Amino acid sequence: MRQHDDVLSGKPDASSFHGIQISRGGRNIFTLCVEEMAPSVPRTRAAAALRMKQIALDNQGRTIRCLRAQLATERRGLATTKKEVEDTQVALEASHKKFQARIQEAEDSMQAQHLIIEALVEEKDSLLQTIQGLQEANDAPAPFDGEWEEEPEEQPEEEEIEDIPLGEGEIDDE
Repeated sequence: MRQHDDVLSGKPDASSFHGIQISRGGRNIFTLCVEEMAPSVPRTRAAAALRMKQIALDNQGRTIRCLRAQLATERRGLATTKKEVEDTQVALEASHKKFQARIQEAEDSMQAQHLIIEALVEEKDSLLQTIQGLQEANDAPAPFDGEWEEEPEEQPEEEEIEDIPLGEGEIDDE
């Protein structure tokens, strides 16, 4: 029986090689060479070949089960991630709607304030016209220009006491 290294390195021709080679991923993992066996052992060779095929099938079955388990785990992880993404998207959409509502509320408030300001300006103009009309009717010296003038505060005048000349012998209590 040839050794494993001889079979792989010598590459015997098809007429002299009798045996089984099992490969995985392009790499030989097991080689059984029966070239030098006696012709009386064909049942052993066939049994060994069947056993090797059974081992290969068992290994493939284990590999398939392992890959299926990995696939199931990945699918569960993907489903969890997908659910998290959907939840995040729903939360972001709700937040977006809240912000849109706040923005709309602020815009509405600004519009209402703008309308109030316009109404106040119109009312001020109307009051100014009324004041000017009243000033003209009373022959006021100058029309109202829209700015208030501060009038100086009057300070109460103290009564002046006349200085009376003091005579001789009078006492000054001041």
